[in-house]
Amino acid sequence: MARARQERAENTRQAILDGAAAAFDRCGFEGTSLSDVVRHAGVTKGALYFHFPSKEALARTLMEEQFQVAEGLSAPEDRGLQTVIDLTHRMAHALRTSVRVRAGVRLVIEFGSFTDPDPFSYNTWIDTCRSCLGPAQAAGDVHPALDVHDLATFIVGSFTGIQVTSHVRTGREDLHTRVTDLWSYLLSAITPAPRIPLHDPAGSSDCRSGLALPAPRPAAIG
Repeated sequence: MARARQERAENTRQAILDGAAAAFDRCGFEGTSLSDVVRHAGVTKGALYFHFPSKEALARTLMEEQFQVAEGLSAPEDRGLQTVIDLTHRMAHALRTSVRVRAGVRLVIEFGSFTDPDPFSYNTWIDTCRSCLGPAQAAGDVHPALDVHDLATFIVGSFTGIQVTSHVRTGREDLHTRVTDLWSYLLSAITPAPRIPLHDPAGSSDCRSGLALPAPRPAAIG
C-alpha cells in the first residue's frame, strides 16, 4: 500500500511538471499563474503545494531538467569534439520534442537575461562543453592556441542565439540544419585542416540514429 501511495504521489508530481511546462512554454514565467498550472495539470492546488511550495520552485525544477540531455555522455577520457557536436544536436532534438526542455530553456533565457540574471544554467553547459573540449585539444582536434573555456562559452552562446532565431523564424523546424551550419563554419576555424574530416557537423551516425535524424545533406560540388 505504501508503494502504491508513492507511485500515486510521483504520478501527481509528474503531472504537475507536465502542466507547468505546458504553461511556461506558452506564456513564460510572468505570464503563468499557479491556477494555470493546476488547470493544465488536472490537479488540486493542495496537491501542487504538497510537491512544490511556489511557482519559483516549479520553474527551478524545470530549468534543471534540461541537463538530462547531457546524461549518458561518454567517460571523460573518451570525450572529444564530436561529443560536443552530438550534444548540440541532442539539445536541438529535445527542444523540438520535449515541452519540459522547451519550458526550461525559455525560463533560463528569461531568468538569465533581465532582472537579477542567474548564470547557473549557462555556466553548467559551458563546463560540460569544456569537459569535452579539453580532451579534444589534447587529441589535436582543437588548435593548441585556443582557450577551451572561451571556446565553450562561445559555443553555448552561439547555440542559444541559433535556437532562439530558429524558434522565431520556423518554430525550430530548421534547428538541426542551423546547428549543422554552425559546426560547418566553426570547424574550419578551430580544428587543424587534416583533422576536420574526422568530425561530422550533422552529428555522428550513432547520434543521428539515436535521434532518428535524416542522413546529412551531401556536400555541394563545384
